[in-house]
Amino acid sequence: MKNHLKLIIIAWLMTGTTAFGREHPKAPSIRPMAVAGQFYTDDKDSLRAQITQYLEEAKKEDLQTTTAGPDTNQEPATYVQSIIVPHAGYIFSAATAAHAYARLPKDKTYQHIFLLGPSHHVAFDGASVNTAYDYYQTPLGEIRVDRTLAERLVKNNRCFRYEPRAHDREHCLEVQLPMLQVQLDTMPSIVPIIIGTLDFSRLRDIADALKPWYNEDNLFVISSDFCHYPRYDDACRVDKATGEAVANGDIAQLIDTVKAQMQAGVPQLATTACGLCAILINMMMADDDPTATTQHLHYTNSGDSPYGGKEQVVGYHSFVTTRRHATDFTLSEEDRQNLLHIARQSIESQWQGESAGPSDDRQLSPSLTTCCGAFVTLHKNGRLRGCIGHFGSDTPLYKVVSEMAQAAAFEDPRFHPVTLDEMPEISIEISVLTPLKRINDISEFDYGKQGIFIRKGRRSGTFLPQVAEETHWTKEEFLGHCARDKAGIGWDGWKDAELYTYEAILFGE
Repeated sequence: MKNHLKLIIIAWLMTGTTAFGREHPKAPSIRPMAVAGQFYTDDKDSLRAQITQYLEEAKKEDLQTTTAGPDTNQEPATYVQSIIVPHAGYIFSAATAAHAYARLPKDKTYQHIFLLGPSHHVAFDGASVNTAYDYYQTPLGEIRVDRTLAERLVKNNRCFRYEPRAHDREHCLEVQLPMLQVQLDTMPSIVPIIIGTLDFSRLRDIADALKPWYNEDNLFVISSDFCHYPRYDDACRVDKATGEAVANGDIAQLIDTVKAQMQAGVPQLATTACGLCAILINMMMADDDPTATTQHLHYTNSGDSPYGGKEQVVGYHSFVTTRRHATDFTLSEEDRQNLLHIARQSIESQWQGESAGPSDDRQLSPSLTTCCGAFVTLHKNGRLRGCIGHFGSDTPLYKVVSEMAQAAAFEDPRFHPVTLDEMPEISIEISVLTPLKRINDISEFDYGKQGIFIRKGRRSGTFLPQVAEETHWTKEEFLGHCARDKAGIGWDGWKDAELYTYEAILFGE
């Protein structure tokens, strides 16, 4: 009997359940430090003191240069979207990295920090996002990984996977974490991503998948060293050209520069930037935002360190990319009247043989030349007669309105083209759109104030904010109609689709 009781107890313990039938909570998985004690000290107090010193010295140097320092250079209307920082041992590159980290507002509370860097240990197709660990360990404490978001990236995007070998011994992301822990008062969850390819179309897929989070709620840390192993003077020359291309934000220029440098026969040059893949993804996410500006902050190479030589060096740049706050955009009454005039004139130009839109944009206000999306809606005697829009932020507003007015009048497949005789009865309504913002739950959707954009695979659809007032649907009905009638993914299709919100500045004749 006693032996039988022992077996029952052992079996009960092995099930992992409590006396109340609940499972024991699973212990969190923690990624151990891979390069502490090598790339940076593993002593907590020494590490914090060293990083603090790097940051203070970077701020002092910035204030002493012609470029304003961290607190005065950044306009109030802009925010830091991403930084590019090196990932060598701290004795070689931390001083350069600190110039970028010093630009981060200490009291900023980010939702997530996305860390992107190249794979140094294994080649693979696409991107590997860490879905295995709940925390990353550093000498300064543990940092939570947003596994839910990571798993969503893998589930919804074929370019993402989890490749354990890409993360377990990789240093390029790990060395960034203590710098973030010291600079930021509040450390958010992280999304660690290792890139295993330089295929351009694959990088574009990765950028498209990450772009919904490329906004002021999140920070992107791009980890890359620059030229590898040329002599000191050659390194300075090569890195100068590469750095200028990165700062210009021109993807084609950067690719051409890299190709030219690699074909120039520079002795011992193995690569111009080991994290070129991550740099390109960052540039792709920013390339349709004319307000995005990348500024070069600092350069050194290993030959500048007392621990390095001049015969074979590695280069280190730091950059910061800032963007303008979406909430800063406004339209005056004159702007609105000008846009309505542009829309009507654009439609009528089809019959008058005139060119559509203003011939000289220098006469327009800055708001009208700002790149953003817009919808143009036509009504005839109070009934819908056409509605076409453009979400992208790659075209000046006045041009978007001009093009969408013609599209609404002549290309909406639901209606016959508008005729000249109808024009006196046509009224025009314009919705100028704020940038799309990805949401994870419909509780984040401010129904009645925001519009919705639903995307699942290649199918997508949208309802403008004013549709809520016109239809009096519930929030769930609004989403169901948009999913079924606009995106063509069924009534419940929105439940496992990508959801984006936006606001609209609405005005009309």
